[in-house]
Amino acid sequence: MVVPCYLYSRVAGNVECFQIYKLIPAAASFARCLLNYNWLLLRLHELNYMNLKFALVVLLLIFTQPVLLQARKKHKRKHKTEQTQNNDENDDDAEPSDEEEEEKDHMSLKDMRNSYSLELPMNRNGSGTGWNPDKAPMYSYNIYTHKWLFMVHGDMFMRYNNQDAIKAGPLHTEQYDVTNMFVITGQRQSGLDGLLHFNAAFSSDILFANTDALAQFYQDGDNWNNKRTGNRQLPNNIFSELAVSYAWTYADKGDIFIYGGYPAEPALGPVSYLKRPSASFIATSPLTHRWTDGTEISYGVGTLGMRQGKFKIEGSSFTGRTPDKNNYDFNLPLFNSFSGRLSFNPSSRLALQISRGYIKSPDVYKPDRNITRTTASATYVRPIAPRQYFSYSLIWGINEPTNGLPSNAALLEATLKIKRRTGYSRLEWAQKTAYDLNLNPIGFNSKQQYNVSALTVGAALDLIYIKYFTIAGGAQVTGHLADNALNGTYGQYPLSGQLYLHIYPILQ
Repeated sequence: MVVPCYLYSRVAGNVECFQIYKLIPAAASFARCLLNYNWLLLRLHELNYMNLKFALVVLLLIFTQPVLLQARKKHKRKHKTEQTQNNDENDDDAEPSDEEEEEKDHMSLKDMRNSYSLELPMNRNGSGTGWNPDKAPMYSYNIYTHKWLFMVHGDMFMRYNNQDAIKAGPLHTEQYDVTNMFVITGQRQSGLDGLLHFNAAFSSDILFANTDALAQFYQDGDNWNNKRTGNRQLPNNIFSELAVSYAWTYADKGDIFIYGGYPAEPALGPVSYLKRPSASFIATSPLTHRWTDGTEISYGVGTLGMRQGKFKIEGSSFTGRTPDKNNYDFNLPLFNSFSGRLSFNPSSRLALQISRGYIKSPDVYKPDRNITRTTASATYVRPIAPRQYFSYSLIWGINEPTNGLPSNAALLEATLKIKRRTGYSRLEWAQKTAYDLNLNPIGFNSKQQYNVSALTVGAALDLIYIKYFTIAGGAQVTGHLADNALNGTYGQYPLSGQLYLHIYPILQ
């Protein structure tokens, strides 16, 4: 039990009144997510063997104890050497002027760190605890204080939305809508090796949504205005993330972190499309959302993770039910689902992840239907020149319900940014049922899966720069292709499009 005591002494030294026993439930979920066999995961979840889970955590700590202690000693020696060198330099130099001190403090704050590691760049930050490539662009407005770094980022699309513009079927829809997300983050170093961080994300989608929500052909059905609706992307909740985290760097290439929020994002799937460098300029959400990054808003999340070099392993316990129809309130935290994710960044341009999770009763209309989700993804960013880059993502996901056939989905998207000009595309495919599309069960086989594909192509031009923000104008068009059985509902080749203004922060 050397390691638990050692962890307590280090963490308690950095965070006042921190009680290590509060980490045990999240650590137990993390150990459980390390197990590969789904049947064993389900049994542990149903029987809730807390003693067994705690024993697994203790065994994990004991097995990693020699590595942690050796890395910690090396890390302390390095800090001690650097501190000695700094003291010698301070003794030899004259006292700096106020201008020099201000510039020194400004430069140290400019060296921005990752939200979950003092050793990684901030560009790696994705959504939740996910990783982007280190070369990912960062659009934000930063505020520096003596101890804190605050960041404000997000974006807004003001759209004219025309679904089935050529009126190939009976579901033609036109509307004006607004989608947006605003994020405020803050972090500060705590002691020598600790890092405190918070995330707060808000959306005013609901204030601009009409009675039919955000129209989008072939998008999954969900609860809206006390009924289940399809071909709609529901507005984001007013409170989309309220999360805090603490990270402890135990070595130059190693960190342990704990993350929790209400709501927040568990360790399942790739970085959310809102924060992927390959998707942030696309004006619509993916049709594959429910197969890949569909748990980005969960009311009750606890995550424990560990990074060693280029690898990171993490596990979460979270609430499986999707947010209810009331976008203004907070749902009941249940912590009835769990997930595990392995991330690997082999280079500064590439981010890879594979994850698996058990989601209990995500659909309010099918409370007995649980889903096991597996995802894998690769995101690549290649800087070309200042304010110029190319990025793409390849993502796959599979949903395996407890009573039904497994369904797959895949996505390939890319964005090219050349100074004021942006071009992008997204190709996606999913297997969806009549229930997914909210179709009349009388005319369709409830167990049959239908292939749905879509190709989106768009472009935008930066029009106005207003100090900290950019206003761009753009357009995109989406062509759909589905099984012939759906032609009577959607038409043979429905075509949709958007004209929009896009407001987003400046590029750092």
